[in-house]
Amino acid sequence: MARIIEITSLDDPALAAYAHLTEAQLRNRLEPGQGIFIAESPKVITTALNAGLQPLSLLMERRHLTGQGAALLQRCGDVPVYTGDREVLAALTGYTLTRGILCAMARPALPQAEDICRSARRVAVLEGIVDSTNVGAIFRSAAALGMDAVLLSPSCCDPLNRRVVRVSMGTVFQVPWTYLGETAAEWPEAGLKRLHALGFSTAAMALTDESCSIDDPRLQSLPKLAIVLGTEGDGLAQSTIARCGYTVKIPMAHGVDSLNVAAASAVAFWELRAR
Repeated sequence: MARIIEITSLDDPALAAYAHLTEAQLRNRLEPGQGIFIAESPKVITTALNAGLQPLSLLMERRHLTGQGAALLQRCGDVPVYTGDREVLAALTGYTLTRGILCAMARPALPQAEDICRSARRVAVLEGIVDSTNVGAIFRSAAALGMDAVLLSPSCCDPLNRRVVRVSMGTVFQVPWTYLGETAAEWPEAGLKRLHALGFSTAAMALTDESCSIDDPRLQSLPKLAIVLGTEGDGLAQSTIARCGYTVKIPMAHGVDSLNVAAASAVAFWELRAR
């Protein structure tokens, strides 16, 4: 049974995960050997629980204890549930809670790329994408449009960042993902070598004179394809483009030079999906 705890002080150390710790501190704070992340809203928390993730505590508006949070209380066992009025929780976190519920959860151990890509046919590869909204939107498109996994360069935004998790609508818990290396030195050369060793052709999404159109029949017929997407401002590094087997563009009209990376990812995932 959940342990309901009324918030009496905003400085309570037990509330640090919700109020005082930065994303980097949450990621590195040890909870039996793991960091912490925050899931927001009943739908996202439920998706995380369905994926087998471990809840550590809940922060919930009082009115939700017997409302939309009741089902979560049943599933989360005896974890502490910190509660108060909407205004108290907003003062604690610095923002109004989405659907009035947050859950602190233990970060899962990351798999190896080789394990999640062994039977995959289409994977998304993100290079240096740091905007949390874009990363969340890319995960949502990856889940909806048939990507088997998402792989990230070491410099990418953390997929368990609170905003990424929320924007993705919990799909970060449904699509397998991991990093291609732990340090910047492991990307792009070593990371792309790992993909090639797994049998993947690689398609760099970039506008160059040598780019082929995204509807090129050669791309659709590839048995295993990694779609490589670059950072919001500068796009993919030249060293990455040079190491990919294909350079691919989305044809533009009306003089538009490019799409936002999240929008471009949706187009690429749909057009290059496994048939």
